[in-house]
Amino acid sequence: MESTESEIVVFFLLLLPHANSISFSFSGFQPNMPDIFFENDSFATGGLLQVTKNQVDDSLTSSIGRASYAEPVHLWDASTGRLTDFTTHFSFAIKAVNDSVYNSATKNLSVFLTYADNPVFSGNSTLSYVVDLTKVLPEWIRVVDDSLTSSTGRASYAEPVRLWDASTGRLTNFTTHFSFAIKAVNDSVYGDGLSLFLAPFDSRIPPDSSGGYLALFSAKSAFNTSQNKIIAVEFDSRQDEWDPSSDHVGININSIISVQKVQWKSSIKNGSRANAWVSYNSATKNLSVFLTYADNPVFSGNSTLSYVVDLTKVLPEWIRVGFSAATGESIELHTVYSWEFESTLEASGGKGKKSFGLVVALVVTIGVLTCGSGGYWFIWWRKRVGPRKEDMALELAIDDEFEKGTGPKRFTYRELSHATKNFSEEGKLGEGGFGGVYKGLLSDSKTEVAVKRVSRGSKQGKKEYVSEVKIISRLRHRNLVQLIGWCHEHGELLLVYEFMPNGSLDTHLFGGNSTLTWTVRYKIALGLASSLLYLHEEWEQCVVHRDIKSSNIMLDSNFNAKLGDFGLARFVDHELGSQTTVLAGTMGYLAPECVTTGKASKESDVYSFGVVALEITCGRRPVEPRAEPSKTRLVEWVWSLYGKGQLFEAVDKGLSMEFDQRQMECLMTVGLWCCHPDSTHRPSIRQVINVLSFEAPLPNLPMTMPVPMYFAPPMHMCTFSYTSSATPTDSQSHQSGCSCNICTSDSSMSLGSSKALLKLPKPDV
Repeated sequence: MESTESEIVVFFLLLLPHANSISFSFSGFQPNMPDIFFENDSFATGGLLQVTKNQVDDSLTSSIGRASYAEPVHLWDASTGRLTDFTTHFSFAIKAVNDSVYNSATKNLSVFLTYADNPVFSGNSTLSYVVDLTKVLPEWIRVVDDSLTSSTGRASYAEPVRLWDASTGRLTNFTTHFSFAIKAVNDSVYGDGLSLFLAPFDSRIPPDSSGGYLALFSAKSAFNTSQNKIIAVEFDSRQDEWDPSSDHVGININSIISVQKVQWKSSIKNGSRANAWVSYNSATKNLSVFLTYADNPVFSGNSTLSYVVDLTKVLPEWIRVGFSAATGESIELHTVYSWEFESTLEASGGKGKKSFGLVVALVVTIGVLTCGSGGYWFIWWRKRVGPRKEDMALELAIDDEFEKGTGPKRFTYRELSHATKNFSEEGKLGEGGFGGVYKGLLSDSKTEVAVKRVSRGSKQGKKEYVSEVKIISRLRHRNLVQLIGWCHEHGELLLVYEFMPNGSLDTHLFGGNSTLTWTVRYKIALGLASSLLYLHEEWEQCVVHRDIKSSNIMLDSNFNAKLGDFGLARFVDHELGSQTTVLAGTMGYLAPECVTTGKASKESDVYSFGVVALEITCGRRPVEPRAEPSKTRLVEWVWSLYGKGQLFEAVDKGLSMEFDQRQMECLMTVGLWCCHPDSTHRPSIRQVINVLSFEAPLPNLPMTMPVPMYFAPPMHMCTFSYTSSATPTDSQSHQSGCSCNICTSDSSMSLGSSKALLKLPKPDV
């Protein structure tokens, strides 16, 4: 039976508030084209898209098909409620095989039909219907969500990365920073997650690796540690049978079961941008992870999840570094916004790969074929001259700083290389956020020194180097680590300090070294307070250290405390005593107002001193994720015991009750006083010394830890708790002010003030 075919031009229109735009256009369709998702009987042939079967036989009956754009389309913005405007135009034909029996229907939001040869759309509609799309569709659509299920993907750096040197056995230190978002398409059911992975360079996505296997392992090999060679940091958003909970961060070694994990408390449903740092310390073999949702985060080497692993035992010399993600029956969107990677082990030898730093926020491809020779010459000139000019500028700036002070001298690289036995790994004392510290012996004076070597290519390390030179070279105090000299040659940044034979305070409190006696501990607290008094009040300018913690307190041969690491320190005005800056410091030691306002001050330094004072008395870190919930946070736990009159229950068991009770009560109470959530109720460091010297009475603190209150809105920071522990209880909202008889009474703001304040819960650390 003969039938006719008509060409119909359709315009699809919905007028709503404008949102971010997207556009695509297809003049024809090809089989298996990646931009179209074909379902059931739909297919492409001859440049046309057939939505159902087109063979004239019985198989045409009961045929169904769908074809949709392969990528999600942003329909409305969940954070603002804004809807998009959109217009879609398509030409199509419906051909009846039997003119007497057929069925067709067109149902759309707004449709304009025309048979004109040269149609022009004027906004008129033949059929329309009013509907609020935010009520019936999710924020991101693809016409059919099933196309997102069982999806796997990887994106990695295109070149091999050198992890360790097979000839010397030397491991690299590396730090990688990336920002990403995981967006749930359905708020109630979503999965499965994203990961950063390190694997042999020839590694590819295994078969059957969707869902909870995160495109890392196949279902058959996921639990076979001897069969796999891969290390991953997973951001898992769905609970599988091998997972302890949903929404967790884990470190995986050759298995889908994490060897270390923490609960991921921040919601992923709204697609908020997260920042993660993953770093590896070759000296300690420590792989650590830090995750935050802060607006302007700064990484200071701290971590909330870590695991000790020798990478040479797991991975080959050259590896692939990248991201993997997967969905299963539940779906979500995985987006990486930016990526940086820095490694200290220079690539050399047969493979000829160079050490690199990645910034994958924007990729720009430029072709300049006609200027090839000129471009080559310019690049060669910049490589030869550019770095040298930068080195000279830095040397002149540092020379000028040292000329203002006395004492520190300039060393040659050859001198320091000889002193440290070519920076031998055997003489490595430790690893900081931006480089290693090596023990050395100066040949001329036979003086033992500690040489800090900033990692090559580390921009943040260079900033800290210059900051430390500017500040510590001009300071002289018995409780500050003395800077002996410096070196800046051939791109190397080196600082030379007096050697501290007893290491740092944290190694004695938590590292299993010999337990410090109470007399030594109290002397250390007084010495630290003395160094802060010098920085805050006694030197010509006020210096805010910003990173006071037990690992930055060094101990000389007589266990005298010496404060070091001035990389984050800043000069401030004596009158103001504060500086608004980006968030910096170490979580657990940061004052609450630093997290919410970014303002560093003498008061925030005093808060950090208080945390260290409690570490000295209690012999534990500021946060113990494995402890029972009531004891997780040191300050809160000790304050609760203070309110019960049971302060000594927090005393370090390693002291075996051998301590001066009056001094112990004094230091613990002063520690809490310094950690008062309201900075206006903290003591000055001079008041601290007066109380510790028993020249002033102990303060009377609230029985319950007060709730911090600030004018500024909070930053949204991700918090962690180990999955083996229950969720910490909510902070108590006690609002009585400090009744201390030492604090001044004319404070501009107190917890009992009638001013309009924004009350915040105590920030998690």
